[in-house]
Amino acid sequence: MSLFITFEGPEGSGKTTQIRLLAELLDAEGLAVTTTREPGGTRIGNAVRALLLDPAHTEMSPRSESLLFQAARAQLVDEVIRPALAAGNVVLCDRYADSTLAYQGYGHGQELAPLRQLGAYATGGLLPDLTVYLDIDVQAGLERKRAGAAEEWNRMENKALAFHERVREGYHRLAADEPARWLVVDAVQPVAAIHAAVAARVGALLRATAGKQ
Repeated sequence: MSLFITFEGPEGSGKTTQIRLLAELLDAEGLAVTTTREPGGTRIGNAVRALLLDPAHTEMSPRSESLLFQAARAQLVDEVIRPALAAGNVVLCDRYADSTLAYQGYGHGQELAPLRQLGAYATGGLLPDLTVYLDIDVQAGLERKRAGAAEEWNRMENKALAFHERVREGYHRLAADEPARWLVVDAVQPVAAIHAAVAARVGALLRATAGKQ
């Protein structure tokens, strides 16, 4: 049963943990699961990721940043996501096109319309069936990230607090514009409570999808 689920959130919101828990649950239920991430997930995408997230690349312009993200995304969709969906897998992706709208759009203040056009081209119009947004105060999220492995700290996290506040506000607006596609979860809750909320929504979506087949 193919299903495309993306996870979004500010830095330190716990996406990696929730994707792992959901993948384990779906696997235990006998479903084929593919997990991936942005930017990256492919050999080409990982090379682009290294360019994008290197803290030394302080001169990178917002437009250049946007195009690099879209290039990595196009490769991921073509090489991983679409083939997995065609094979009947549930695909769980750590970030997707909404990240560009939140970070490069709301965060950097770029116009959303051109970014949406670029996203549609990069993805071939592929939209998630569900987007899980893990919401957390940006200061708390960044402190969580700082407490983790040093190698996880990157150029995006190095940006000013005001940038991350704009990103979070952008996510709120995106979720409000498409409430049917988004599940907004308070990421300050215990891990188990967050997982339960995500699992309940995904379970309902799976049942609804099965009923249409």
